[in-house]
Amino acid sequence: VKTMEEIVFHHTLPIQLRFNDVDKFGHVNNTVYFSFYDLGKTEYFASVCPGVDWKDRHRCRSYRSGFRKADFCVRHIAVQTAVSKIGTKSFHLIQRVIDTDTNEVKCICKSIMVTFDLEKHESMPLTKEWIEAICNYEGRDLQKAEK
Repeated sequence: VKTMEEIVFHHTLPIQLRFNDVDKFGHVNNTVYFSFYDLGKTEYFASVCPGVDWKDRHRCRSYRSGFRKADFCVRHIAVQTAVSKIGTKSFHLIQRVIDTDTNEVKCICKSIMVTFDLEKHESMPLTKEWIEAICNYEGRDLQKAEK
């Protein structure tokens, strides 16, 4: 089992802070953390997984299994995304927001993504192409992770 310190983040997406993302003291508003994570995971899938079509009937549903946040005030941030484990119908996603000037971790999110058939209203197996693409991108066999 890899700890947070052992996870290598190959995917980093710089985030442009908007006026309404921060309060009058310059702190990032608690309500926008998850929009940062959503941007990161959308870009991760688009750049790593073949044939991603958000209009297709197959989607991923997110179940956030853990979240630790820190109140932060920064000018330059990025969201980093990594897959830590792959099952037959789901995979574990680890994300964190960092200060790109100092590389300090500001908040962390752990999610379980489940592939879902919108027409049948049920979970469905991950495609072989997605599993191979994610494992290749992450540089290891994630189906054997944490067994």
